[in-house]
Amino acid sequence: MRNFLSQEDIEEMKKEIEFRKVVERKRLIEDVKEARAHGDLSENFEYKAAKRERGKNESRIRYLERMIKTGKVISTESNEGEVGINNNVKIRFLDDNFEQVFNIVTTMKTDAVNSKISIESPLGKALFKKKVGEIIQVDAPEGSYEVEILEVID
Repeated sequence: MRNFLSQEDIEEMKKEIEFRKVVERKRLIEDVKEARAHGDLSENFEYKAAKRERGKNESRIRYLERMIKTGKVISTESNEGEVGINNNVKIRFLDDNFEQVFNIVTTMKTDAVNSKISIESPLGKALFKKKVGEIIQVDAPEGSYEVEILEVID
């Protein structure tokens, strides 16, 4: 699966990578050295925790680098009345007449709790580049349903 990223997402990831390599890596190496100095490594919880944190940092760096390398850069521009990246879209679920507003975002900004859905999710994919007034069928793992686009808010 290819992740869709905006140029802004890529710049943010590059900044995080730089921070993790220059600042965090140095701090975590020092933490490991300090914990190692406390004695017996087989029973030294601080040492194990410091190594685990260092591993998490390195893992995050690799993840971000892979996202940048394999991601597909997409434009955040959209036409008037068309669902695009960073737009809020008000929809009605036709089966129960329930209305909700979602923010359509890239992979890196997804936050379902705050109604930020990725254009890679079934609903986000169905809504992306569609216009106000359209009725769209969403094919989700739990079954298909229809929504109507009521409003696109920039």
